[in-house]
Amino acid sequence: MDIAIVFIYFSGLIFIGTRSFRVVKDINSFFVADRGASFPFVAGSLFATIVGGSSTIGMAGLGYRQGLVGSWWLLVGAIGLLFLGLFLAEKVRGYALYTLPEILEVQYGPEAKLFASGLIVIAWMGIIAGQIVAAGRILETILEAPASLLMIIIAFVFIVYTLLGGQHSVVRTDTIQSLIIVVAIFLLIPLCLSKLGGVFSMREALGRDYFSFPVSQHFTWKTLATYLFLVGSTYVVGPDIYSRIFCAKDKKTAKGATLTVALALIPFAFIIVIIGMSARVLFPQISPEASFPTMIGHLFPTGLSGLVIAALLSAMMSSADTCLLTTSTILSVDIVKAFFRPAISERRLLLLCRFFIVLLGIFSLFIALRLKGVIPSLLLGYTVYTSGLVLPVLLGFHVHRFKLNKTGAISAMVAGGGLALGGKLMGLSDFGLYGFFVSGIILVIGSRFISFVRGNRV
Repeated sequence: MDIAIVFIYFSGLIFIGTRSFRVVKDINSFFVADRGASFPFVAGSLFATIVGGSSTIGMAGLGYRQGLVGSWWLLVGAIGLLFLGLFLAEKVRGYALYTLPEILEVQYGPEAKLFASGLIVIAWMGIIAGQIVAAGRILETILEAPASLLMIIIAFVFIVYTLLGGQHSVVRTDTIQSLIIVVAIFLLIPLCLSKLGGVFSMREALGRDYFSFPVSQHFTWKTLATYLFLVGSTYVVGPDIYSRIFCAKDKKTAKGATLTVALALIPFAFIIVIIGMSARVLFPQISPEASFPTMIGHLFPTGLSGLVIAALLSAMMSSADTCLLTTSTILSVDIVKAFFRPAISERRLLLLCRFFIVLLGIFSLFIALRLKGVIPSLLLGYTVYTSGLVLPVLLGFHVHRFKLNKTGAISAMVAGGGLALGGKLMGLSDFGLYGFFVSGIILVIGSRFISFVRGNRV
């Protein structure tokens, strides 16, 4: 029955994609769902996009290893999303663009857009791959098949329905997926606690440090600061999140949906971590990222476990489809059309974007087959992205006030992203945080220096 439920779920997603294919008329339909998405679709799609592999498989693993402090992975996202909703969501929707790099073009010029597009494509393929890995591990709980085969099946499904309907498919499937996620997780938590005899029994079994918050013996204020800047800032400036805002029918819808989802993430963060902590008590010998699948496989009856598996697959695939479509749009619109084929027709641009969906999906699958952990791979992508792009975008909303220019912005992207990537490759995790602030310093000082040099020449 579990296998049947998952099969029906996959078939339903492809069916929605097929129906959405009929309503895709032009690039506005495919890229931003005709900019007509109402509050439920924007909020549902945004929630499902955020609650992906990092917020289920990965966060349960953090709860398994660290306890309540593992919830910060999603709580910093809630903080970032609150900031976005209060101060920037209406402004972002007001641009009425297709992608985040187009905002950089408005702020600094086309050259900055090109550098930003390349950085996003590289970072986001790793993030898509992380979702494929997480989804493959979920399917392993009910299917006795090689993990590589399961990842191929997962990739095939979300590539197909994203390819067919674009944003029309994504906002609809994401909204359905978010409902399944919420229902299944809220069914899961009381069952976990009942198996343990309640929260107090869990506290006795795990010890005081597992319930320490906001920091603990193994999660310091420095680690929290790293999460806040390198993970939380991706919710303030994120191509996948901005793609949802661009789909909203108006500014008010964009702001309301963003704030609503930010508040909803707070209790959800603690619930996921508690599930991981429950697994630590019941299955102390497993690997941390196996905690969620193990709970499903051992604690839930046939049928209910199929529902939970479908919910978790929803979480992975709703993040993967958004990232895949966003990255493909950036490649086709911000790189190929902007710099190589400016006169390309809308029909050919749609075909090109669909080609990139397949190509990037395949590349991400190859990366997924080589990855070993969900959180480490996602943190690598986030670190390179945030260190290079977040501050140039945020300060770019006030480009004239800070007297910024494209040379300073490009230098900041290269230096910040390069420093973070180099540090990660050498095993120096602090370099991500350094790169974040270095990019801001170079952006401001570099822009002033270029302006000074040009002024002297005149």
